[in-house]
Amino acid sequence: MDREHRRPPRGSQKSHEVIHTDFQRLEVAMGQLYAVEIIYRGVFQKTLAKNITRGLVLAAHREGKPGISFGRYGDSPERNGIPAKGYAIVASDEETLQLGMAHYEQGQVDVSVVLDETLAGGIESWAWDGVHAVNANLKPGGTLIIISTQDAESLVERVQHRAQPYKLGVLRGLASFSGMWVFKDDHTDVRVLGAIAKAAPALVSFAAIEGYVQEKLKNATKLVSARNAYERFTAIEVAPGQGNAEPLRRYTLPQWQDMRLGTSISGQPQGGPIEDPVTHKLGGFRPARNDRFLKYTTRSQRPVINFETCTKCTLCWLNCPDASFDVTPDGTYDANLSACCGCGICQEVCPVEHCITMVSETAFHNNDSQWAAYRQDKCGYLEWLGTTIATAEAEKDRSHGFRYRGQYAEQVPQALEIAKNG
Repeated sequence: MDREHRRPPRGSQKSHEVIHTDFQRLEVAMGQLYAVEIIYRGVFQKTLAKNITRGLVLAAHREGKPGISFGRYGDSPERNGIPAKGYAIVASDEETLQLGMAHYEQGQVDVSVVLDETLAGGIESWAWDGVHAVNANLKPGGTLIIISTQDAESLVERVQHRAQPYKLGVLRGLASFSGMWVFKDDHTDVRVLGAIAKAAPALVSFAAIEGYVQEKLKNATKLVSARNAYERFTAIEVAPGQGNAEPLRRYTLPQWQDMRLGTSISGQPQGGPIEDPVTHKLGGFRPARNDRFLKYTTRSQRPVINFETCTKCTLCWLNCPDASFDVTPDGTYDANLSACCGCGICQEVCPVEHCITMVSETAFHNNDSQWAAYRQDKCGYLEWLGTTIATAEAEKDRSHGFRYRGQYAEQVPQALEIAKNG
């Protein structure tokens, strides 16, 4: 149990909220505390996130600021693609650092870095806790940095809106998988450090980042990449209420007094037919799914379906490892996007070209039923489908893992070209 939520000693009248407030007052009285969170995809970007937070702390040490870096795993520790976080805490003095370390997770950070743009819509790294916005922990006026080939104005519409203003900056680049144990040479680590120095100079100066790269990494080309990122990085102001207004999935957790007596497990309902949004007739079948295990935030791509060319062969339905397909009243198969993890198996087994196509999550802002959209406006849906697939062709190699040995090695030259030329 973390210190912030421990029960006060017997006889004490202080609640944990008051204790938390006392911590904040002490922080002001003792010194300045800075925090950075790195939001990454488990396994694939683990070492990358660790190198960034470690580098940030070592650079701050050069300016006499103590710090510490650490990771926080999810409920499925480091499973492929599961969102996870790494932290770097830097303070003006040792006592303030100890105060910051008293918190299990930093609830107020100066900078949040999203290493994969497909995470921008929200993350779920804890079980039974729902989806959280990537800007949720930012201090008012803090900076959200997203690695992306899109511009900030496009990305802000994907990020959850909030009541406090913040800044959004894009570090132009491809999602890096150099967190694996191979090919750690695409410069994403030092480029992120350069962008952080630009976004939060009080936390760490670029001179300190330069010193760290020269002394520890001993790589002149990486020093140029860090400097390029520092000089090019800009951020836009995001006003309160600006962004994606779709509610995030959250749970109301039962308290200890709500538990039933004895040991029991609720049975899983069987599900039932689906209502056609046009005729309102019932048909097909939608299985009931665990409403507290919807790991769609692991998805970096989603399937889009051409219901006109579907032959009803059942292969997508049979082979989906998460049973994510619903049988529609007309006998086709609709991907339930609240259950789909984006593995792409359905596309691989589908015998009809472009009947199922995997498309980057950056093209979407919700998990609405594609079949319902098709039934309500067939011509409009098919036009949207054609445009979406055409756009997806440029991202056909996009995945949160490797589809074949050596895939990432092929992407490194392109990443280095972006690091050099922007």
